[in-house]
Amino acid sequence: MTIDKILEPEAVRVLSACSSKKRLFQELGNIAESVYNMDQQKCVQALHERESLGPTGVGNGVALPHARLRGLDRVVGAMVVMDTSIDFDAVDRQPVDLAFALFAPEDSAVEHLKALALVSRTLRSQSLCAKLRANHDPATLFTILTEAQSSQAA
Repeated sequence: MTIDKILEPEAVRVLSACSSKKRLFQELGNIAESVYNMDQQKCVQALHERESLGPTGVGNGVALPHARLRGLDRVVGAMVVMDTSIDFDAVDRQPVDLAFALFAPEDSAVEHLKALALVSRTLRSQSLCAKLRANHDPATLFTILTEAQSSQAA
């Protein structure tokens, strides 16, 4: 599994007016709807339900919200870089400005976990996160993410 198999270039966005976790989930739902033809409300609800089990802020300004949804045939993702950090109840109590959301088929436990591990490994790199934070062009952000993974595999 590779990032370019789960993330469409159009699903990478820069958010300039995101003020809360609730608003972030709305934006991620909008991306899922416009790029993957998913139901925006169901995406938002699924993200909130998963988040109620425990925060998905993994530290160093990164969040990995994820959810399983009926009707999907593969794992898909949405990546956002926020101009302003938001409180996310992250494990390190630091605000979040990078979020990579994953939406997986309801019955895809293995694929969901593989995708989550892939994204987590990729965004664990502080130098990669610095590059993402320094760029505000979605196409460049997509390239940074996909090239980072291919250089890790090399």
